[in-house]
Amino acid sequence: MANPTGQQFEIARGSARAVITEIGAGLRAFEINGVPYLETFDADAEPPKGAGQVLLPWPNRTKAGQWTFHGEKQQLEVTEQARGNAIHGLARHREWTLVEHAESSITFEIDVEAQPGWPVPLRARITYALAPRELTVTHEIRNEGESEIGVGVGTHPYFRIGDVPTDELTLTLSATRVRPYEADEQLPYAPERDVEGTEYDFSAGTPVSRMDLDTAFGGLTLSEDGLHHHVLASGDKRLDVWTGPDFKWVQVFTPADLVGRGRAIAIEPMTCPADALNSGTDLVELEPGTSWTGSWGIRVHG
Repeated sequence: MANPTGQQFEIARGSARAVITEIGAGLRAFEINGVPYLETFDADAEPPKGAGQVLLPWPNRTKAGQWTFHGEKQQLEVTEQARGNAIHGLARHREWTLVEHAESSITFEIDVEAQPGWPVPLRARITYALAPRELTVTHEIRNEGESEIGVGVGTHPYFRIGDVPTDELTLTLSATRVRPYEADEQLPYAPERDVEGTEYDFSAGTPVSRMDLDTAFGGLTLSEDGLHHHVLASGDKRLDVWTGPDFKWVQVFTPADLVGRGRAIAIEPMTCPADALNSGTDLVELEPGTSWTGSWGIRVHG
């Protein structure tokens, strides 16, 4: 049986190390001094609950796989059978082409062809680059077609701080808006509302043990360095998930278990929320022949 993630590629710089997969160009491991800061999985296993995968040309869900492009109804393959949606794009189960592999960085690319439900061809590129205590991930998407189209990008990492149980971590989000989970809806996101005064206000730091989330947060606040910062902490150790200004959304998902360690937490950088192909919310608009580039990263303190 073929390996569901394909060949494994390692990069390193100083005490930092990361592993990236050929299929999906996904992030399978990130550690410093042997301490893991990412929930990992066996090299020959399917990524559990989308772990580490790259989500494009849309992240999250498109309701019923249906949307309209220039007045024409599009029907994407329904890939989330339980809810009847198209989920997480078109590239996470495909083999990406290795472009460059240096000691501390690696670049892959993939062509997303025009196909049923997706009318405009794209070329996507991703680069992972290590610093001594940081990993930077840079995405590029180019419109290879003849029509303007709106696209979205996301990624699906689950974070940890060594062997500290996830429920003992504290999460701080730079978010002022939320789309709460609505379990009885086909698309599980209610309209946006302010987080102030609600259980979704994580601006001052909240124990993960209090969370049960599969929830999109927006209204992200830029810091003086021009970035958004979402922080997991345990004592004096901090894991900073920073995102560039185009990553205007973050999804937080806290499944009860992922790889046998108990509760896990995904902090998912996204340029747009669920069902953005229909709403148009924060889509990146690409004219023919133009490109978009955006970055996010993981920085470890303490």
